[in-house]
Amino acid sequence: MNEQEVVLLESFCGDLGLEIVFAGRGRITLTSYSVSRPGLQFAGFFNYFDSSRILVLGNSEYEYLRDLPQDVRRERVQKLLSYEDIPCIIMARDLPVLQELIEEARKTACPILRTEKLTTVIMNDLFFYLNKKLAPSLTMHGVLMDISGVGILLTGHSGVGKSETAMELIKRGHRLVADDSVIIKRVSDELYGSAPELIRYFMELRGIGILNIKNMYGSGSILNEKQIELVMELEDWDETKQYDRLGDDTQYETILGVKVMKHVIPVKPGRNLSIIIEVAARNFRLKSMGYDAAKELISRTIGR
Repeated sequence: MNEQEVVLLESFCGDLGLEIVFAGRGRITLTSYSVSRPGLQFAGFFNYFDSSRILVLGNSEYEYLRDLPQDVRRERVQKLLSYEDIPCIIMARDLPVLQELIEEARKTACPILRTEKLTTVIMNDLFFYLNKKLAPSLTMHGVLMDISGVGILLTGHSGVGKSETAMELIKRGHRLVADDSVIIKRVSDELYGSAPELIRYFMELRGIGILNIKNMYGSGSILNEKQIELVMELEDWDETKQYDRLGDDTQYETILGVKVMKHVIPVKPGRNLSIIIEVAARNFRLKSMGYDAAKELISRTIGR
């Protein structure tokens, strides 16, 4: 897991559909993928309390806290919010925020948020959100594209033609996720790629310069995130190397412990790489559905 992820409050609330009641520090620092309901803490038990977790208050916590004598309620809320590293407190079911909670939150700048979602629903949403945000990650040099619904990571040395090929694919109606630098995260046993925020939607073409793909081709030409299902490594054609011609020699690349199918594509003048990549995406889909053209051809040949 990543040790820490800092998210702007507006981005956090936008992703999860939350209302900002008190913005506090204006950001959420995520260090734990677990979520807690502070019922025990409101009852006075703070042993083993993990203040690095997001806290969610549902009907049970709210009604228990509301029924406490005012001085006891103030003391419990004060002690809870004395932990300054609480990422935020979320009120489920559109519950009203008690005055003591707001007043004590102001002292530590702890954000108070609210949602109309049921408690179990928002906790489930948080589970998936945190597992994605805090997933193991790395940054790779390459171009990530959505080709006919297949996430294809184009790799290869600088100058081999990755961006030029991606541009041709965009013109043919496919979508760009990231150019040059791809942030890859492992969520469960799947890999997801995205672009660094600073260079999202941008592409560099040697001899032309920097292009904004979203502005040039519209929002339908870009995608913020895509699962990586296939790696295609572009390399200069090597006359001494034997390249796969049947497609029965399956190769894999391991990224963050996940094996991804890989094709090595030789590059030389006259080869239309964009069409080759489109065909590879469609062939990948057919193989995923159980059809393998190479196996069928071999079966026909042996059967004669």
